[in-house]
Amino acid sequence: MLALDFCWSDAILRRVNAEGEIRVALSNLNQLLTARHSCRAFLSDPVPKDQIEQILTSAARVPSWCNAQPWHVVIASGAETDRFRAALQKEAQTGTSAPDLPFPTSYSGAYQDRRRACGWALYEAVGVERGDRAASARQMMENFTLFGAPHCALLTSPTELGAYGALDCGGFITAFALAAQALGIATIPQAALAAYSPFIHRYFDIPDDRKFLCAISFGYADNEHPANSFRTDRADLNEIAQWLG
Repeated sequence: MLALDFCWSDAILRRVNAEGEIRVALSNLNQLLTARHSCRAFLSDPVPKDQIEQILTSAARVPSWCNAQPWHVVIASGAETDRFRAALQKEAQTGTSAPDLPFPTSYSGAYQDRRRACGWALYEAVGVERGDRAASARQMMENFTLFGAPHCALLTSPTELGAYGALDCGGFITAFALAAQALGIATIPQAALAAYSPFIHRYFDIPDDRKFLCAISFGYADNEHPANSFRTDRADLNEIAQWLG
């Protein structure tokens, strides 16, 4: 009887320990989710290659439909980033928008409210007055300087997988950003670059059977820059979830 009591107590202890570890792990994940933000000003210091490899290895662990793992990234660093940055700015000033995947047709309701709140928070942080279209245009063009980031990851998905390949790649982007945050590395996923997809294809020799989705600029955050001084909020659960049963 004593042996049975010991086994039962040991099983309970193992379960308690496991549940405690899960709570710790969730707490750590929530810390990363809360700390992560879209960095809009970077230091020039490069990220060691082994840490970039760690980020990619972690990001590649996300689920994908049928384990297709459709993501592929081109990583630009150092002088390659600077050359791309210069060419991208020129294209953004003279090129025509032609994304591989259609951009949203509109933002309405809560989506428009959240979009505007984010935009005005950025403008307020960097000193752009409401109605100053020249200043807001200059800030928008910072997308094409990659916000000064020393590294840029260009993400593509197979054309044949359509929206579901892009959906899988969304998980990769999230995991990339969180893995980077865990290493103290800042990121910003940038859909703005997708406006110039034909240029991206030519510049990086990306084949036509892949769709360019977005870039992820990354490096160490310039925490003194006003563009990094604000944070966005998140919707309440009752806005994003419907409970049944």
